[in-house]
Parts: sequence; structure tokens; C-alpha cells
Amino acid sequence: MSTSQHSEGEANSNSESIVGPDTESLYTFIDRDSVHGLNLEVPEDASSVIKPWDEREDIIKYAESGVDDQLVIHVPFIQNVKVKSMLLKLGRGEVAPRRLMIFVNSVQIVDFEDVDSGARRPELDISLQAGQINVTEYPLRAAVFANVRSLSLHFREAEGGEKSRIYYIGFRGSTRVLKKEATQKLEVPAANAADAPLSQRMSERMTSQQDTAR
Repeated sequence: MSTSQHSEGEANSNSESIVGPDTESLYTFIDRDSVHGLNLEVPEDASSVIKPWDEREDIIKYAESGVDDQLVIHVPFIQNVKVKSMLLKLGRGEVAPRRLMIFVNSVQIVDFEDVDSGARRPELDISLQAGQINVTEYPLRAAVFANVRSLSLHFREAEGGEKSRIYYIGFRGSTRVLKKEATQKLEVPAANAADAPLSQRMSERMTSQQDTAR
């Protein structure tokens, strides 16, 4: 099935049940202590939807919007990551949000005024799958999400128009880990190294010539 994107064309989503371990999960690279939100009925619930892979189908913990159907979840990472896809488990029926706007690498959370005034445009604006029971995967454009430090997720336009509910937010991708160079610099004593100081090499040559003369 596919979802229409308000600003990025078409994107495919996968709503089939995903089983087994997820070796591409970015859960351990999320700065969970710094996850926060806007317009949540319980502010502390922002981080409760960032769950381990084996808890993705849990419906006990969730985040719900406060005064209306809009809510924001800001997700920072502990290092730059490449995000290949996003996984969501959303509320059903009247509390199911139908639209998501994603803002990449905002230093601070992108608030509702910035969005409504057009001061900040989302990198991705998509229509969400309705009526899904399992976790749904939404592929993301590699060029836009190749070097991500944080994501601000704006959920809105719930079916009932009053509340939006989120059970699970997850990401798949890879990290940019610096590796040691395969060829390491060898430590060679200066007396034997080709780049030893010129004065030292001249001194050694003179000493050798004197020994030969003797």
C-alpha cells in the first residue's frame, strides 16, 4: 500500500507484522533522556513511546495530545545517524493521527507557531496509514535523512479531531562509526628513518668515515 506525501511525492509503507530481532534498529542511539514533546496530556510520556524493539506492540504506555489533536515528539540522537525508515504504532479510530510532518536537525523543538506561520518547512510531510493494528514502516529518502542528529515529529489531523495517540516510534538505519585506518604509521627510530634530521644524518656519516679511516 502507499501513502501520499504532501511535499515529497509517493512513499511506500509496510504494515505487515515484523517479527524477529531488528539488527538495523537505532534505539540504542537515541538520547532517550532528552526526548521531549509539546501539547502532551502528560509531558513525561514523550519518552515512553521510544521503546525497545521487543516492546513495539505494547499498548500500555503511550503519549496522547492535550488541548487538541496536535502533538510534537522531539527525538535527538547521541551521534549522527542515517535513518532509512521510521516505524510507528498509532492509535486507532478517533485518536488516529492522519498526518505527520518531519523536521530534521532542529537545534530546538519546532513548535506549532513555526509550522503554522511557515517559518520552518518540514523535510517530509506525509499522510499516515489509517486503521493499522501492527507497527507500520515508512521508508525515508536517503538523501534527506543521511546525516541526522535530531528529528521533530509533528502529528496532527486525528480522525476525531480532538485527540491523537502514539504507542510506538522507532527508526531503522545505520551509524557513522569512525574506524581506525587499516595502515597505521610505524614508529621508526630516527637514526634509521629516511626522514631523520639532516644534521643527524651528516653526523652519522662523518663518524662512519672516521672509523673507516682508522
